[in-house]
Amino acid sequence: MRIWLVLGSMLAGVALSGAARAETKLSGSFVADAACPATQAIKSGKNPGDVSTQVGQSYDVVAGNKDAPTHYMIRVPGADPERRWVKVSCGHLAGEAAAAPVVPAAPVEPGTAQKKAAGGKPEYVFALSWQPAFCETKSNKPECRAMTGSSFDATNFTLHGLWPQPNGNFYCQVGASDRANDKPGRWQDLPPVNLDTKTRQELDKVMPGTASQLERHEWIKHGTCYGKDQQAYFADALALMRQVNASPVRELFEKNIGKDITSDQIRSAFDSAFGKGAGDRVRVSCFNDRGKRLIGEVTLGLAGPIGPGSSLKDLMLASAPTDNAGCPVGTVDPVGLQ
Repeated sequence: MRIWLVLGSMLAGVALSGAARAETKLSGSFVADAACPATQAIKSGKNPGDVSTQVGQSYDVVAGNKDAPTHYMIRVPGADPERRWVKVSCGHLAGEAAAAPVVPAAPVEPGTAQKKAAGGKPEYVFALSWQPAFCETKSNKPECRAMTGSSFDATNFTLHGLWPQPNGNFYCQVGASDRANDKPGRWQDLPPVNLDTKTRQELDKVMPGTASQLERHEWIKHGTCYGKDQQAYFADALALMRQVNASPVRELFEKNIGKDITSDQIRSAFDSAFGKGAGDRVRVSCFNDRGKRLIGEVTLGLAGPIGPGSSLKDLMLASAPTDNAGCPVGTVDPVGLQ
C-alpha cells in the first residue's frame, strides 16, 4: 500500500508539474521595447550567456506561458539554448499576435462580445502590411513570386486584418475542425469566403495573401467575431484601406523606398492625414533580416461602429492612444530580395 501511495504521489506531482508548464502557442514576432533578460526558465531566472533583448529588434515568438501570458517564449539567434522567456512588458507582438496588449487581459471565450471603449464603442486593431518586407522572408509564397516593381503592393499598404478586441476574442462560433485546420496554417482546408465580384477583385489586389488563402484565415479567426457577414467584414476593411492608401502616409513610404524612416515620421504623417493625435494610435513593427531592420507592419487603434462610409479619422481619434510607438526606425523595403 505504501508503494502505491508513493507512486500515486509521484504521478500527481508529474501531472501538476506538466500543468504548470502548459504553454499557449503563438505565431508572429516579438518586438523588444526595452533591454530585458531573456531567461531559460521563468521561476529560476537562469540565463546562460547573460542574454538580453535589444531595443527595436524583432524575435520569432513561439508561445506564451499561459492563456493570459506574463511571459513570451522567443527565439534568440546565437543564444544557447535559443528559446528564451521574456516578460510581456518588455515589448509587443507583431504579425498574427499584434493585437496583444502590454498587460494581458483575461482570456476571452469564443463568441463573447468584443471590448467596448469609453462610451460603449467597440474597439479594433487595424493591421497594415508592407508587402516587400513580408516577402523578404516568405519569397516562396505565390503572392511574393508574383510581385513586381509595378505591382500595387510594391508601393501601397496591403491589408493584413481587422481584428475585434480584446485580444483573444477569436473563432466566434467556429467549429473545432475549422479551428484545427486554421492553427497549423492549413488554410486551403478552410471554407471559402463568399464575396461579390467587385469586392473579390479589390480584395485580391489589396490583400495579395489571398493567393495563400489569407482571407479564409482572417475570416475564421477574426471576422467571425465582427458581428457582420463576410461581405460586410471585408468591404468595411477595404474602405478603410482606401483611405490609408490615398493619404500622406502612403506617400511617405513610397518616397522613402530603400531608405530609413522613423516611427515619429510615420506618426506625424498620420497626424497630417487624419488629424492631430491620430499618430498616437499608431504602432510600428519591424524585424531584422540579414542585418537590416525592415518595417513590416503598422497597426492602428480604432473605436466605434464601422461601415462602408466610416471615417478612419473619427475611428482613430475615438480610440485610446498608446505610449508605445514600437520600432523607432526601420527601412522601407523595395521589391525583391535585397
